[in-house]
Amino acid sequence: MAKKAEKVFKANVKREKGFLYFIDKQGDISRTKMARGGKKGGGREKVLKCGVKKDKGFLYYMDKLGGISRAAMKNA
Repeated sequence: MAKKAEKVFKANVKREKGFLYFIDKQGDISRTKMARGGKKGGGREKVLKCGVKKDKGFLYYMDKLGGISRAAMKNA
């Protein structure tokens, strides 16, 4: 059985509607405007500096609590 996701960084970032949240290359939480109904998206901005060091073989994402979690990738 695969190991579940683990919490890497505790934060309390509140999501706003119309934005896509992700962990950037520096290990920080960033967001970008989503394209909707013919309107263009884009415009990346940092939400919170975390400085999480990413390890190979893991997928890093913003969890439901607004923090950073990671899960092992199958093909890594």
